[in-house]
Amino acid sequence: MHHGTSSRWLGLTAAVAMAYPLLAGAQESKDSPDPATLRISDGSQFEPKDFYPKFSWERTPRYFMFGDKNRLLKPAQVRFIAERSDFVCIEKSHGLKQLGAAELGAKHEATALKKVNPDIKVLFYFNAAYAWTYTSYNQDFTEAGLKKNPALKKFLLTHPKTGELADRYGAYCYDVLNPEFRDWWVKTVAKGVRETGCDGAFIDQMHGSVGLRKDRKDEVEQAMGTMMADLKKALGPDRILLANNAYNPDAKHVYPVSDAIMFENYATVKSSKESLLAEWGHMLQHAKDGKISVFRLGVDGTGRKNLKPNMPELSKEKAEFALACYLIGAQPYSYFMYSWGWKLGTGTLIDYPEFNKPLGPPKGAYQRSTPHGWEFTREFEHASVWVNTDTRKAKITWK
Repeated sequence: MHHGTSSRWLGLTAAVAMAYPLLAGAQESKDSPDPATLRISDGSQFEPKDFYPKFSWERTPRYFMFGDKNRLLKPAQVRFIAERSDFVCIEKSHGLKQLGAAELGAKHEATALKKVNPDIKVLFYFNAAYAWTYTSYNQDFTEAGLKKNPALKKFLLTHPKTGELADRYGAYCYDVLNPEFRDWWVKTVAKGVRETGCDGAFIDQMHGSVGLRKDRKDEVEQAMGTMMADLKKALGPDRILLANNAYNPDAKHVYPVSDAIMFENYATVKSSKESLLAEWGHMLQHAKDGKISVFRLGVDGTGRKNLKPNMPELSKEKAEFALACYLIGAQPYSYFMYSWGWKLGTGTLIDYPEFNKPLGPPKGAYQRSTPHGWEFTREFEHASVWVNTDTRKAKITWK
C-alpha cells in the first residue's frame, strides 16, 4: 500500500457542516429510490455510474480487501464476506501457493463471491510503482527472471546513488517515465481484470517512485495521470478504476480519471484529528464529483510498526471509534473498511456486530461543537453519533 503523506482541501470542511436544504417540489414515484439515499451533505444529489456497486444505508456500507498468499477462502469465509459487502478487492498475492499465480486466486474468489452475492463488485489488485512478482504477468521481475529476460530491465528504475536496480519492500521499482513500460502496464492490468472476471482494478501507489528522482516530480505526476487515463480506457466503459490515496496532491492528474479513491490511513499519523477532518472534506468533494470513497481506518490508527499481540480483541474495543469517524463524514457511495493490515487474518473475518446494525440514511451533515473544537455529532435514521477526535472517544447510540 502507499506510504506517503499530505492532504488537501481543508476548506471543504466548512461546506460539510451545512445542513441539508429542503428539496422543494421533488415528486418521486413509488418505484423511485428514496432520494435521501443519494443525498450529499450539502443537499445535492449523488450521480452514480451504472457500473458502480449497489449502495444502501440499511447498514454500514462496507468494503473488504484481503489476501492470503498460502490458500483460498473456505466456503464459510466466502459467505461471511459476500453477505456483508457488495464491494471487495482481492489482494496482490492471494492464493499464490495453492494455485501458482495470484490472478488465479483472484479469479477463483471472484467466481465464488459472485455465486453467493451476484451483485458484488470485485476488484483485481495491481501496483503502479512496485513490481510485485505474484502474478504470472510480472513473475520475471526477479534477479533470475531478469537474467532470462533482460529486456525487462528497461521497465525498472536504478537507484541514483548505487546505480543498481532500486527496490522497495523486496520489489523492484517501475519506471513510469518509460512510455513502453506504461503501454505494457496498461495492457497487463486490463488483461488481469479481463482474465479474472473482475469488475475493475484497485491500483496501488500513485507516487511513481518520485523519491528516486525528485528533480522530475512534475513529469512523474503527469506520467502517472497518463498511465491511469490509458488504463481507464483499456478497462472499458463498465469497469471501476480505484486509485489508492489519489486525494493526495501528488496524484492530481490521477484523480480526474478515477472512479473511486481509498483513504488508506496506514499509520497513526494519518488518523490524527486534523487528517480526519480533512478527509471528511475530501469525501464530500468525491461525492460531488460522482466518485466512490473507501474510508479505511486501522485499529486505533495502528501502523504496521505498532501492532500488538491482542489485535483481534483490541480491534473490537476500538471499533466504535473507527465507525464513528467514518459515519461523521460518510456520503453516498462512501464505504467503510476496518482492519489492522491487508491479510485475511488482520480483521477481515472478525464479526463486528455494530457494523451490521440498522443504520438508515443521515438526517443532515455533521455538526461541530465549536468552530475550532474536536467534538462532532451526526444523526442517522437509526443512530446518533458522537466523537471527540482529540481524546479519541466515541459513542454511537442505536435507536
